[in-house]
Amino acid sequence: MRLHRLDITAFGPFGGARTVDFDALSAAGLFLLHGPTGAGKTSVLDAVCYALYGSVPGARQSGQGAHLRSDHAPPGTRTEVRLDLTVAGRRLEITRQPPWERPKLRGKGTTVDKAQTWLREYDSTAGVWQDRSRSHQETGEEITQLLGMSRDQFCQVVLLPQGDFARFLRADAEARSKLLGRLFDTRRFADVEKRLADRRKAAEARVRDGDAALLADAHRMQQAAGDAMDLPALAPGDPGLAEAVLGAAAVARSTARERLTVARCRLAAAESAHAAARRALDDIRERARLQHRFAEARQRAERLQESAAARRETRERMERARKAEAVAPALELRDAAEADHRRAAAAEARTRGQLTGPHAGADAGGLAAAARRSAEELGGLDAARRAERRLAELTDERAGLDRQENADEDILREADAWLADWDGTRAALQARVDSAQEAATRAEQLAVQRAPMQRRLDAARTRDRLATDLAQARQRAEASAQRALDARAHWLDLKEQRLNGIAAELAAHLTDGEPCAVCGATAHPAPARKTTGHVDRDTEDRALAAYQRAEERHTDDERQLGEVREALAAATAEAGETPTDRLTAEAGELEEEYARARRAASALHAAQEELRRAGHEREQRLADRHQAALRAASRLTRRDTLEREQAALEAELTQARGTSDSVAARAAQLERLTARLTEAADAVRVAEDTAQRLKDADARLADAAYRAGFDTPQAAAAALLDAAAYRVLQHRLDAWQQEEAAVRAVLDEPGAAAADRQPPADPATAERTASGAERRLREAASARDAAARCCTELDRLSARATEAVRRLAPLREEYGRVARLAALTAGNSADNERRMRLESYVLAARLEQVAAAATVRLQRMSSGRYTLVHSDDRAGRGRSGLGLHVVDAWTGRARDTATLSGGETFFASLALALGLADVVTDEAGGVRLDTLFIDEGFGSLDDQTLDEVLDVLDSLRERDRSVGIVSHVADLRRRIHAQLEVVKGRSGSTLRQHGVG
Repeated sequence: MRLHRLDITAFGPFGGARTVDFDALSAAGLFLLHGPTGAGKTSVLDAVCYALYGSVPGARQSGQGAHLRSDHAPPGTRTEVRLDLTVAGRRLEITRQPPWERPKLRGKGTTVDKAQTWLREYDSTAGVWQDRSRSHQETGEEITQLLGMSRDQFCQVVLLPQGDFARFLRADAEARSKLLGRLFDTRRFADVEKRLADRRKAAEARVRDGDAALLADAHRMQQAAGDAMDLPALAPGDPGLAEAVLGAAAVARSTARERLTVARCRLAAAESAHAAARRALDDIRERARLQHRFAEARQRAERLQESAAARRETRERMERARKAEAVAPALELRDAAEADHRRAAAAEARTRGQLTGPHAGADAGGLAAAARRSAEELGGLDAARRAERRLAELTDERAGLDRQENADEDILREADAWLADWDGTRAALQARVDSAQEAATRAEQLAVQRAPMQRRLDAARTRDRLATDLAQARQRAEASAQRALDARAHWLDLKEQRLNGIAAELAAHLTDGEPCAVCGATAHPAPARKTTGHVDRDTEDRALAAYQRAEERHTDDERQLGEVREALAAATAEAGETPTDRLTAEAGELEEEYARARRAASALHAAQEELRRAGHEREQRLADRHQAALRAASRLTRRDTLEREQAALEAELTQARGTSDSVAARAAQLERLTARLTEAADAVRVAEDTAQRLKDADARLADAAYRAGFDTPQAAAAALLDAAAYRVLQHRLDAWQQEEAAVRAVLDEPGAAAADRQPPADPATAERTASGAERRLREAASARDAAARCCTELDRLSARATEAVRRLAPLREEYGRVARLAALTAGNSADNERRMRLESYVLAARLEQVAAAATVRLQRMSSGRYTLVHSDDRAGRGRSGLGLHVVDAWTGRARDTATLSGGETFFASLALALGLADVVTDEAGGVRLDTLFIDEGFGSLDDQTLDEVLDVLDSLRERDRSVGIVSHVADLRRRIHAQLEVVKGRSGSTLRQHGVG
């Protein structure tokens, strides 16, 4: 990294624009940055750091750059830092502007402009600067990647703060660990320590979980085995737990099998006793059953003997019923004849009661003759009935004429009233038609406006959507541009690495005796070898292809961004700048007005139809009024004709009615009389016939009762039984016979009789004996089952415990290995004699490299007296690895760096800082640091030591480096000719360069 130019505006103590030409200062190799205290020497270094990283070193950093602005700057001048430098073979220009609170352009007050960043790269081929990025994050990542150092590393390596390294020399191991860890980024080794500790904890937890599960199975085995198993007094994770559990399980299984054998023997004995008790119980129960059955049969025989008289009476009753069945048909005939005679006599009495006068006592013949005479008189009234019906029709017709006359009068009145309002009705209907026609015209006009309004609204919505798409397309274009830049930087890095190792690539094709393609030599004594990480042509080509693909993608994204912009411009031209909500409201109002006009126009057809119907109704009412006049004239003629016909019919009917109110009433009277006489004649004839049949039935019944052996018909009727009663008596006799046979069969059984002769049986005692035997059998079976279950459960749990122990074996082995590694890396292991953590071990190696690099310069500064050495001895009870001693060649003894004097501490810390810069540079990937700054500390040196220190710094020019010394020591201004002076003043500090071309 080489600095070329620094432009500062309104930054720190510098109120105006100031420029530092580092190319001119670096030409001498060693230049001095001096000025009075508080003039702003350190602010120049802060500006370099701010340009690179966007922040200033250490405690001077406050906020996001808001306090970097100079208090001397005019209100209209913005703070800006621009740095021109070369890094990794690329010429870059970085411009940064912190946030700026400026006066508002309009109105009063102030506003805050955001921070700005520009990154440009010089294209040597085209001879122009090209923009690379305007993003804070992208610029910061680009610079950090090129330098290979963070801000803290840069401030320690490039801006060498001597006070920090003096404290480093006197610090303890913990403070040195923090600084070295920040510079060399050993977090990955701390992560390894943490990862191993986490793995140890996880493995330990899994082992403990496995042991806990094993102990749980052991407790289950103890519950199953009872007092046959004793658990070891061990906890999860204790050594020997698995062997102790498996041993206890084996003892418990052996004891359980012995108990199972004893339980089986007891069960066999209980089964034999139970079988004998069941046989004895069955015998006693059978004897008790036979004794009870025989006693019950004797009781049933006694009850049959007591019911013998009832059985004889039932048999005699059934015999009399069988004899009476021969008289039953005659009885049924006589009952039927008697019923018919009673019905006929009742009918005769009823019909005679309806007759009056001489007809009430007449016989059947007289009643029939009177009925014939009434029928003949009824036939003569047919003509009178027809005349009466015609008279009724005439009356109805005259009433109809009256109703028609009333209706015509109503029609005339309604027609006159309606026709009187015709002119007003027609005018109102015509006005409705005209209004609807106007609405239709308005609807057509609005319909023409709807389509343009809808197109404008759609364009506005498209405009809003494309505005969002434009932001997304811009983000994609910026992202693809950044990816293209990253791919190009990666390709250029690989290309530079390949060029750096091109010698090895060319040497790979050398053949002994064949000329070299570069120098033409045929001897190749020491061809270059490819180193680790060598970049070949294929890798470079892949990086170039990736860069080209990224560039194509960026081109596509830019094209899509242009398309979206064009579409947005077209939509904006169509929709204008009117907001979408306003256009939506205007379109809604237009639609509502159009809908109202359509609704009003839709009434046009109805209004025209109503006007047409009104005209038709006027014509119909005029016609109805004319027809009503014609019907009135016709009614007068018809009414005269009806009156003449009605007078003739009334005379004829007066003669036919006689004393009745009407001919119909007379006819109805004759019809009723004829029907009553006919009914009475029929009833008298039927009564006479049924009386004769009843007399004949009585005679036949008396003869049948005598032949059947009964004294009277009434005795035969009393002896009769219906089918249900007869079946009841028969079933009763059958039941007595069956009971007698069953009792005789039981009493004749030899087994029952023999059991009756034996002593009474005692089933209760036998059942108690059998129950006790059964209970003892169940207890023995339960004991046998429990013992079998215990054996099965112990076998199952033992197998599971054995499997668990087998599964846990690799885990225990892994836990032991991980625990040893974790303790070793954490410094807690007995194998780690110096108790060094892994991170401390790595830092100790880095410190050893730094001490070796610092010793080269320290020996020159101290005339070969002092040497810095790294010590890994433990300090007291603490950890070891980060000790630092200085070896004095005059005494040959090593002593602590804290015993150095002020001047010795300065050049020792300077040598340490330069050595650290070399090591960190190599750690960062070998980025060349062509510009270094050393801040203060020279005032503590004598003249001879100062000369030696300046000789060491001057030797850095051999590697084409330039070193800037920041100091206010007056003697340095005489020794160093190239100077950058910071002049302090009331209006702010200024910069002056001396001793440069």
